[in-house]
Amino acid sequence: MIAEWPKLTDDPAQAEADLARAGICFVSEILSPPLLAEVRAALYRAARLDESRGTRQRGFALDHGDGNHRVWNVLSRDPVFVDLVQHPLALRLVKATLGWPCLLGNFSANITLPGSAGGVLHADQVFVPEPWAAAPQGCNVTWLLDDFTEDNGATRFVPGSHRFNRSPRPEDGDASIAVAAPAGTMVIFESRLWHRTGENHTTDRTRAALFGWYSRPIYRPQENWFLSLSPWVLEHATDELLTLLAWKSEGLGLVNGHSPR
Repeated sequence: MIAEWPKLTDDPAQAEADLARAGICFVSEILSPPLLAEVRAALYRAARLDESRGTRQRGFALDHGDGNHRVWNVLSRDPVFVDLVQHPLALRLVKATLGWPCLLGNFSANITLPGSAGGVLHADQVFVPEPWAAAPQGCNVTWLLDDFTEDNGATRFVPGSHRFNRSPRPEDGDASIAVAAPAGTMVIFESRLWHRTGENHTTDRTRAALFGWYSRPIYRPQENWFLSLSPWVLEHATDELLTLLAWKSEGLGLVNGHSPR
């Protein structure tokens, strides 16, 4: 299975083919150095704010211990994040996997801290009864904001596991491999692929990533956008973003042929 593991590419068509075949693709240099610096600074600023306010969640269900700093409601933290969830290439690959319309279920982040014990092997569509259909029900768009290495807790995947159409079981063991890729890479993987947070074996390095979770429109978003979203996000929202946030219907609920904002 590892022999067919995709490589970094800057070709959208190749990325789309990799995602369809292997359940994952790696798009290189998707964030320019200035944009990467802006996004990274905004995330670490949000994390520091959570820490200072005492609102950092510790002991997330998919983590071993509390060595991962999870950041929630990222979409409302800075305008740069609003741009990322509707990035043209990201949405092209999401639409190729899930069709359109689809929903943005949540947008979160994880900063793996030095000494972190890693996370639990899982698939993102655990909410779907098994056996799963032979088509993914969701898609995860991951933005690498630091270099990902074996040592600093890079996300680990089990190649080919999307073909099992079920969640991992104890008897499956852990055949995961770490994603080693530079900061600025976009990793997109479908929701049946088994993965987990890696262990951070370093004493002085963090690694951060943003996770945009998209699903078919029949599923309720994990984030309640109607309660949690800051009003400024909607003020200049595109029709595409409104659809992703379930603020705009597609084909149903039309008034005089239009969807009310």
